[in-house]
Amino acid sequence: MIKIGCHLSVSNGFAAMGRDAIKIGANTFQFFTRNPRGSKAKAIDEKDVEELLTIMKEHNFGKILAHAPYTLNICSGDERTREFGLEVLEEDLKRMEYLPGNLYNFHPGSHVKQGVDVGIDYIITSLNKVIKPEQSTVVLLETMSGKGTEIGRTFEELSQIIEGVILKDKIGVCLDTCHVYDSGYDIVNNLDGVLEEFDKIIGLENLHAIHLNDSKNPFNSQKDRHEEIGKGYIGLEAFARIINHPKLYKLPFFLETPNDLEGHGREIELLKKVYKMQ
Repeated sequence: MIKIGCHLSVSNGFAAMGRDAIKIGANTFQFFTRNPRGSKAKAIDEKDVEELLTIMKEHNFGKILAHAPYTLNICSGDERTREFGLEVLEEDLKRMEYLPGNLYNFHPGSHVKQGVDVGIDYIITSLNKVIKPEQSTVVLLETMSGKGTEIGRTFEELSQIIEGVILKDKIGVCLDTCHVYDSGYDIVNNLDGVLEEFDKIIGLENLHAIHLNDSKNPFNSQKDRHEEIGKGYIGLEAFARIINHPKLYKLPFFLETPNDLEGHGREIELLKKVYKMQ
C-alpha cells in the first residue's frame, strides 16, 4: 500500500494531525516543528503524543516527517544566524525522540555570496555538533531548486555534505519533485536517468522520502513555486511513474501542494488510483 500524506498543522496537537490524516485517506503526514517563520516551539504534551503513536500503529502509518522552520540557515555568513539554526536543530532533534524512528527534514540553506564550499563546511560542522549516536531520527537534506544562493541544487552538493557527516546512518535526503525539476533534473522525460545519477552520486539507500509537488514553472527555471498534482509542468503521468517506480514506491510521499485539507484528500485519492505497486 502506498504511504502518502500531506502537510498538516500541529497547532491543534499531534493526535489531531493523525485524525486529520485518516479523514483524508492519508497514512502518514508532514508537520512543522514550530512556526515556519518563527523560533518558538510549543511545549510537548506527552499524552497527546502517545495518542498519536496509538493512531499510527492502529492505522499502519508510514514514517512521518517533521520539517524545520524556513528561518533556519546554518550556512549563513552571519554568526548569530548560524547559532540560532544550531539551537533549533538541537532542540528539534531532542523533541523528535518523543516520536522515535521517524524523519526530520530541513533546507540546507543559503550561503549568501560566501561560496558553496564555505556554506557546505558550515552545514557539515553544525550537523556533526547536533547529530548524536543515540538518536533514532534520520535527518534529511532537501533537494532545492537553485534560486538565489541556495545550497542543495545539485546532487553533488548534497553528496559533499553527506560525506562530511560523521554519523552517516543518521543522514539522508528528501527529494522534492518540484525542486529537482526546476533545478534541471528531468524527472518527466528521463526519470530512470535521474535516479541512476542520484544513485551514482548520493546512493539511493540514502533517499528516505519524497515531496510530491507539481511545478508552476517550466523545466530548469530555478524558481520554486509548487502546484497541485497534475496541474503544473510535471503532470499526472510523471507522478504515476514516480510513485510506481520500483526504486521509489516503498518510500513515504508527502504533498506540499497549494491546497486545503479537502483538496489534499482529492489529490491523495487521485494518486491512489494510479498507484499499481503492492
